[in-house]
Amino acid sequence: MMVRAWWVVGLLGVAAVAVACGGSSAQPDTRPAVVQGPSASEPAVPEVEEEDAPLVEAEKELDEDIASSQADAPAPVDEPVDPPEIEVSDFLFLPPDATETAAGDVIVRNEVDPRTRPRWGTNWAMAIIGFDELDFTGAPRDGVKPLDTPFFTTVAAADLIYRADSPVIRFERNGDVRAYPLDIMVWHEIVNDVVGGEPVVVTFCPLCNMAIAFDARVGGQVLRMGTSGALRNSDLVMWDDATESLWQQIGGKALIGGYVGARLEPLPATIVSWDQFKASAADGLVLSRETGFTRNYGQTPYAGYDSVDRPPDLFRGELDARLSPFERVVTVEFQSGPVAYPFVLLEQVRVVEESRDGSEIVVFWTPGARSALDRFFIDNARQVGATGVFSRIVEGESLNFAVNPDDEDTFLDSVTGSVWNVFGEAVNGPLAGVRLDPILHVDHFWFSWVVFQPETEIVLEAGSPLAAPS
Repeated sequence: MMVRAWWVVGLLGVAAVAVACGGSSAQPDTRPAVVQGPSASEPAVPEVEEEDAPLVEAEKELDEDIASSQADAPAPVDEPVDPPEIEVSDFLFLPPDATETAAGDVIVRNEVDPRTRPRWGTNWAMAIIGFDELDFTGAPRDGVKPLDTPFFTTVAAADLIYRADSPVIRFERNGDVRAYPLDIMVWHEIVNDVVGGEPVVVTFCPLCNMAIAFDARVGGQVLRMGTSGALRNSDLVMWDDATESLWQQIGGKALIGGYVGARLEPLPATIVSWDQFKASAADGLVLSRETGFTRNYGQTPYAGYDSVDRPPDLFRGELDARLSPFERVVTVEFQSGPVAYPFVLLEQVRVVEESRDGSEIVVFWTPGARSALDRFFIDNARQVGATGVFSRIVEGESLNFAVNPDDEDTFLDSVTGSVWNVFGEAVNGPLAGVRLDPILHVDHFWFSWVVFQPETEIVLEAGSPLAAPS
């Protein structure tokens, strides 16, 4: 019970530690990457065989932090507070009399009791969801501190810290390749960054095991995103400090506020092992533990969260029993609808080729990449693997792939005999240097994806989907 209870305490503790440690959430004028060398404050994570002792001590510390956070939180509203006046001239992405968004979402004119909603500058009357669909965790806004001025180190320096299977988010833009280690992301969830000269937002929701990157520009405005302290179906709800609108991580839509009708453009990002990242990007940049905040990097406040076959906590949606709630799936949205490829299948076959809606794709799975939500020390957690999804058309020809019998981390195409890695790069053979076109995909827990996309098909065997329930 100790490990199982720990992540519940940790969920509140992440925010509580942030409040206790302070830190500014103001948006800087620029967000440059600063490369730093090895730091004596970044020792390698030690091997730990017995984890109960640190868990007990951490729970005590987090109880104290939660009390501190509650002391700093605004006092409950005993008397009604008039909501802020929203003028027609205030920013609205859509006309004030709009009835639906371009995506067909019906606009709800919320009548929110001012005693039940936060006293923010949000236009609560403009929404595509009911206010009661939000779950406020008790954490203050930006209580889980996003990183607005991220510092980066070199692969060589980070290699002194991370082990072969340490999980990182790999993100690339315009040839600029970066790693965002999950041992940092579990504590901050959002990084506002500039990659390849473009403003981006890199996000990770621990409760959904979901890493998604977005273009930070909407309608010509660069948005700084933060953590709202709210969840919807256990998924991260972000806020922007331009209009204080609320945004769902999955789908990138503005839920409530002046930006309703807008959607952040998702960008390809994937969770891989440290060894896979450094082999593919020896000159890449790695998010540094020198964040300006004091956190237990290398550890997770969610130990044991993904190791249970039971309904997830803090989740009010309907569970789809076709898969275990915490089964990891990689999802792709085709024109005819979304499809999920469970890791339990991918671990067996390693390669799935699909022909749908005129698209020829391949899904890769490799071993490595540990869970960030399993053991107290992430580098002691179980391996869950890494995925990649690509078009398999090269110069008008469809390639066929299989696992490389000489290297389980790579793949062979039978047409040219070239060797490919999980990032869709030909690393050897006649096509060496060629890259497959990436297909936008995301790894999730099954429960967190299907609650938003209940019509999802599941591929349980290569080429054999299990249709959504009628």
